[in-house]
Amino acid sequence: MRELAASFVVRGPSGVAVRDRLRVSDADAAVLGEVGAFLGSLASGDLAARVRQGLGHDASSWAVRKRELTGRSSSRWAGSITKATHDQWALARRGQGAHVVSLRAGIAAIEARLARPLGAKSNKREGVPRGYGSRAEWHAKSRRLHALKTRLAAVEADRAAGRVHVVRGGKRLANTRHHLDQARLDVPGWRARWDAARMFLAADGETGRRFGNETIRITDTGQIAVKLPAPLGHLANAPRGRYVLDATAAFPHRGAEWRDRISMNRAVAYRIHHDVDRGRWYVTASWQRASAPTLPLEATLTRGMVGVDMNDDHLAAWCLDVHGNPVGDPQRFFYDLSGNAAHRDAQIRHALTRLLHFAQRRGAAVIGIEDLDFTDGKSREKHGRNKRFRRLISRFPTAKLKARLVSMAAEQGMTIVAADPAYTSKWGAQHWQKPLRTPRRKPSRHDAASIAVGRRAQGYLIRRRTAPPPQHQSDTAGHRTAQARPEISGREGIHPPATDRLPRGPSPSGTRKRRPSTPNTVRGAPLTMSPGNRTHLKLSVQEL
Repeated sequence: MRELAASFVVRGPSGVAVRDRLRVSDADAAVLGEVGAFLGSLASGDLAARVRQGLGHDASSWAVRKRELTGRSSSRWAGSITKATHDQWALARRGQGAHVVSLRAGIAAIEARLARPLGAKSNKREGVPRGYGSRAEWHAKSRRLHALKTRLAAVEADRAAGRVHVVRGGKRLANTRHHLDQARLDVPGWRARWDAARMFLAADGETGRRFGNETIRITDTGQIAVKLPAPLGHLANAPRGRYVLDATAAFPHRGAEWRDRISMNRAVAYRIHHDVDRGRWYVTASWQRASAPTLPLEATLTRGMVGVDMNDDHLAAWCLDVHGNPVGDPQRFFYDLSGNAAHRDAQIRHALTRLLHFAQRRGAAVIGIEDLDFTDGKSREKHGRNKRFRRLISRFPTAKLKARLVSMAAEQGMTIVAADPAYTSKWGAQHWQKPLRTPRRKPSRHDAASIAVGRRAQGYLIRRRTAPPPQHQSDTAGHRTAQARPEISGREGIHPPATDRLPRGPSPSGTRKRRPSTPNTVRGAPLTMSPGNRTHLKLSVQEL
């Protein structure tokens, strides 16, 4: 058994982003498209310059790039473009490092299995993998090994030289140009999506400036004014080279918090983007929050917990009291991960909303989840030919579920505690599934796993009782129950679940299930009597 990691309190979100639709006119759409395309061309050139610099980039080279962009647009747009370029290069660099780690892990797994004889069985206790099933599979994997080593050498060379491969607009959309029939697109439709993805209409805020942003300014009344680049100054319809849109922004969600920030001239970043599929324009406002202090784990467990077992199609939840005992009945919150990304995102959001409402009804302030991560468990080398299971864990939204749950729970004043997911399903079914089964309640393996997750998050053992003392079957060496403390009265008593039993009534057929027993008395006299009494009974019967 591997060493279990300690549970920890998940840190809450540090930023907020809200979006609102802009009902722009044709003139507004034309101006925004022209400005976005012009700034997007500047951003593409700046990104290419940053990629060519590689690891030789420093503050002085950043200043040189910013000065060049300032002469072609403005100082504020130049700052926004260079910062976005720096963030995109850093993201590509981190992805490159993760790709190197993934390739090395794949090479090590294949090499370990190639070293084993054909058909050899695995030994999980010793960490020995199984061998390949046939000579053909062994040969195919050896070729795969050479391909991975070649790819790893190329990626490591790029990483050592500081080269990253970035596509503004997205690599997937760029490759779609060569497969328009499969994507059910034509050339004009793909071009519209490509141009919209490569536009740049984003500006960071600055505290102390009017309404928190001088480049894209949105007033408390919702009026939007965009600072135009110098070459496009002829498009201005307001003083100082600004273009005021006919559309207004309201931000119904978190609108009060947004107005509080802009009324105090605190920084708010804006991004205007175009959704080609819907033919709509949107504006996204984002700002940072002061990070709330993380409470100790002991302080968060004073009101009970809701343990959650995350699965491919539902969330299994069970409420636990402060001692780790399940209270009430289990709950399941289903979601469907088929369809497009928007449908999957909505399904996850609705399931998490129902989970938070369930925790509020139970009075719990903490939700225990599994700290799942399948980054090292999706390969065929680990799960063999079980393609269905590999697809299941590949589409499992662990990161999205965790991020959304943390963000939504923070708004409800709840705390998220992450626990090690090792053996929770196995031990939960072993120790909790059968004892909690009643005629009216039949918990599943996932329901029992939710109890295991919650108990581990609370710091208790998963099993219901610890082993008896080694000396004898008494409490000489200490109390043997794991879920109740010594000061709890009646902890040793047996409490049958009377509320879970069905009331005894007549049989469905209306007949008795057993023969009536012989009465113990005849007219009040017991059957078991002394000889004298028996003689007296005979005389009495003869007299009758």
